[in-house]
Amino acid sequence: MTKIYTRRGDKGRTSLVGGVRINKSSARIEAYGTIDELTSHLGLLLAYLPSVDDERQLLLRIQSNLFIVGSHLATDLSQTPLPPSGQLPEGETELLEQRIDEILSLLPEAQGFVLPGGTIAAAQSHVCRTVCRRAERRIAALAETDIVGHEIIQYVNRLSDYLFVLAKKINFNAAQQEIIWQKPCR
Repeated sequence: MTKIYTRRGDKGRTSLVGGVRINKSSARIEAYGTIDELTSHLGLLLAYLPSVDDERQLLLRIQSNLFIVGSHLATDLSQTPLPPSGQLPEGETELLEQRIDEILSLLPEAQGFVLPGGTIAAAQSHVCRTVCRRAERRIAALAETDIVGHEIIQYVNRLSDYLFVLAKKINFNAAQQEIIWQKPCR
């Protein structure tokens, strides 16, 4: 990379995969911008985890998959064929489901709604979960008017579930008691 700035976006427009120019305020940019934000939050989560944590490899894989998701979302499929870089490999959603089931088998049964928090890493996993849910909403909004692969929506939906059980696992492994929501008393 020899130059960071191009000045081509200075008027509020940007290029998609294939060169199509659109407004930076579009639903498409919101969708893949939120995926980019999630990828960064996952990087912070990784920074909080111990270097020997058994979830690190999967989290790095997820970050790589989110680059693929972003590439898919940055392609207007009505005008540009989806490049290989925008195709999520088969089995990635199932991999998340398998890991969710494995983690849940290690945890005590849920006692109610959990307030986000606990250790710093668990709290960051909850932040990742909520950003992931926002990304899912942005992708669903985009899918109302544009073509979005079903596997993309499915993957992001399952990812938020994984991030929830990951937060629970992190707290459990740290012997950090989760705070269960209770209706405030007057």
